Amino acid sequence: MFRHVVMFRFAEDVDAEHVAEVTAGLDELPDRIPEIRSYVHGSDLGVSDGAFDYGVVADFDSEADFLTYRHHPDHVAFIERCIDGKVIERAALQYDTSH
Repeated sequence: MFRHVVMFRFAEDVDAEHVAEVTAGLDELPDRIPEIRSYVHGSDLGVSDGAFDYGVVADFDSEADFLTYRHHPDHVAFIERCIDGKVIERAALQYDTSH
């Protein structure tokens, strides 16, 4: 299993309405991209200082499936609509969950 984790820190002018749009947009992707095996995401709960604002954890059967997701037109459109210009910092990693 191949896991992709990404975290975002939004720009100061991003409001709750935009975060709701991010959530709604991410909710649509698993139905549009069959390579996604598991997809969970959400806003930070504010428990720890210095945390990012939003996180996504996505599981795929393989690296190839992840790359299909990454380049999928619906995913690219979501990024262009909801992430580009709205995020001041992004952190991501991918790792093998099979061991």
